[in-house]
Amino acid sequence: MTGGVHVLLVTGSTRGASTNTATLRTARLVAPEGVTAVLFDGLADLPAFNPDADEQAPHDAVRNLRRRLAVADAVLFCTPEYAGSLPGSFKNLIDWTIGSGELYRKPVAWINVAAPGRGAGASADLAKVLRYVDAAVIVPACVHLPVPAPRSDRTAPWPTRSSVTGSHRCC
Repeated sequence: MTGGVHVLLVTGSTRGASTNTATLRTARLVAPEGVTAVLFDGLADLPAFNPDADEQAPHDAVRNLRRRLAVADAVLFCTPEYAGSLPGSFKNLIDWTIGSGELYRKPVAWINVAAPGRGAGASADLAKVLRYVDAAVIVPACVHLPVPAPRSDRTAPWPTRSSVTGSHRCC
């Protein structure tokens, strides 16, 4: 990559309507001049980590991940918390980099997008795993972005709902 800083944006979510992926798309749009931010969208394509497969010819999706990480000057992660930790598919992504070293001394940070009181487990585990691979965690750049908790009926909170439906209520 020539000129400027190349940042790889890596989502930890495989959901199509992921808040985490939307956050990274927004980060891409607001990247300052001189920074090229590119979204990695191959999480769901990665096979389960298998050290035997890694010693032979890695899967195309693994080679793509490693190539994209290798050319990046820095990495920005954004991952949901699942069952108090990192989602398995996201941890799998990092597992594929342990033996090959693409994150070794690579500047990294993350955005934690979660409801108030949530997300700490994912952040703590991500910090632990990134320390293990000896990534250069830029602590001041790691931020928590609180978002409202989803409603149990999967609809928007009342202020949003009233703006969609108008000020009157029916039923």
